[in-house]
Amino acid sequence: MTDLTLNDGRRMPQLGLGTYQIPDAHVPSVVRAGLDLGFRLVDTAALYHNERGVGEGLGSDEVWVTTKLWHDQHGDAAAALDASLALLGREHVDLYLIHWPHPSGGKYVDAWRSLVELREQGLARSIGVSNFLPEHLDVIVDTTGVTPAVNQIELHPTFQQRDVQAANAARGIVTQSWSPLGQGATLKDERIVAIAAAAGATPAQVIIAWHLAKGFSVIPKAGDLDHLASNWQAQDVRLTAEQIAQIDAMDDPDGRMGPDPLEV
Repeated sequence: MTDLTLNDGRRMPQLGLGTYQIPDAHVPSVVRAGLDLGFRLVDTAALYHNERGVGEGLGSDEVWVTTKLWHDQHGDAAAALDASLALLGREHVDLYLIHWPHPSGGKYVDAWRSLVELREQGLARSIGVSNFLPEHLDVIVDTTGVTPAVNQIELHPTFQQRDVQAANAARGIVTQSWSPLGQGATLKDERIVAIAAAAGATPAQVIIAWHLAKGFSVIPKAGDLDHLASNWQAQDVRLTAEQIAQIDAMDDPDGRMGPDPLEV
């Protein structure tokens, strides 16, 4: 497995296991199966209501754990992280993210200051954001002087957010892709299907391999062992420069599937 070096000097696995919409009762077996395959990064969030199950699946394994702060607790991130740690059964998380900037709430800068303090206390070893646009990054960095290590954003072949990618890269922030398979719709795209046939891989493996080749961290979700194993094996898929360019050309500025960060 490849690691990415963050701007705080820590190394994070590039490929991880996403757990969005996996129920608390089911997620322990998914996480355990993922660890058995070799996954060493597990992504969850307070909003997912499955942190307890994720923690059960992790057990005492040394694994990179990411969780996130929901915007109803931007004013008390310390209490929110305490609650997440209790559910996860951990003394710290490897990465704590502000889940959405929620600009209408006006507290994301306060939340970022709190995350900086939590990092200093060792409760979150690395800190970052999710769904932050360039203007949100400018505000927190200019106000605090502290740059996020990661910005986790919606990113898939038909919605690549190149402006956010560029803003991240300019600041040394790792781009991490959520909904990396385009919520499944992209798997049926004839361009992806053709590349998969040529590469001797599945469409999902091709898309994951594209994320990895672009240098993104990627956290595909899988609810069963077959999909988990397939996602893990995507690391062995090698795309040609032409195939990568073909997927790059699928970008659609109107391809957003999730919420708009300005409206959450």
